Amino acid sequence: MVGDRVRVEEADWAGNRGAIAAVLPRCSELDRPPVANADQILLVFAIEEPTLDPHQLSRFLVKAESTGLRILLALSKGDLVNEAQQLAWRRRLEDWGYPPYFLSLYQADEFEALLRSLSGQITIVAGPSGVGKSSLINRLVPDLTLRVATVSGKLGRGRHTTRHVELFELPQGGLLADTPGFNQPAFDCSPETLGQYFPEIRRQLVHQRCQFGNCLHQGEPNCAVQKDWERYGDYRVVLAEVGLQQQVRDRQGVVDTGLKEKNGSDGQVELEPKLAPKRFRRESRRSRRQEFANLTGSLQDLDLALGSGGEDA
Repeated sequence: MVGDRVRVEEADWAGNRGAIAAVLPRCSELDRPPVANADQILLVFAIEEPTLDPHQLSRFLVKAESTGLRILLALSKGDLVNEAQQLAWRRRLEDWGYPPYFLSLYQADEFEALLRSLSGQITIVAGPSGVGKSSLINRLVPDLTLRVATVSGKLGRGRHTTRHVELFELPQGGLLADTPGFNQPAFDCSPETLGQYFPEIRRQLVHQRCQFGNCLHQGEPNCAVQKDWERYGDYRVVLAEVGLQQQVRDRQGVVDTGLKEKNGSDGQVELEPKLAPKRFRRESRRSRRQEFANLTGSLQDLDLALGSGGEDA
């Protein structure tokens, strides 16, 4: 994986080649993007062009929280809004638990503060397409020139320019992992653990705990989490999404360890990781239509359930 530390043998210095003899233990590991040994995530969003969508930002923050890494939030194109708008967004995001860096090609104050936070760290740069990630990395690494693209006028969102994960060395020390942009992160957590990824919920649980350990914070008896915070609606939406995914997993009812048995050279049975052939197998149209029909029906049922709760729902 990008970011792995390895032991190299039979080095060919002239050809800049060698044989990887071992992969050293990882301190962190992400599947999407595939990066090892990262210390933190720098989440980059544009405050304008495209206009910042708080619900999309919330989803990215939840996904970043699920990695367990430190989160830095940078808002690019800060020169496109006035000081009052910047202040309003700063206060709003601080209430969420994420003090932002406002960045601009024409201002250096918060850029210098961001540089200090990146020094000596392996940082994953992530965010939607077209928000200025490549432009930011070009500025952080002066000798580098990454290809950038303009925002689509018809769709109001960015185009993909980064196609793979790559590490770049910062002049002051540290590494940046540039990652491909995507607009809708997926979640693989359980409904019971989702609340851990919202700082607002964590703050409320510091002084008081819910009565039940598997509380979903939706008004259960003696729930310690209130509903009067801005992102509570986003929490409910993501909770419904991961709940549907959990139902699918429960229906399958198969626990896959990810390992298979193999007879070793000495006759002993050994375990080795299994390949994932389904990742490379084309799904049939019939399966896709059936999966879409099931998901649509579940979402309609969920919409009716939420709507029947009146004002509370």
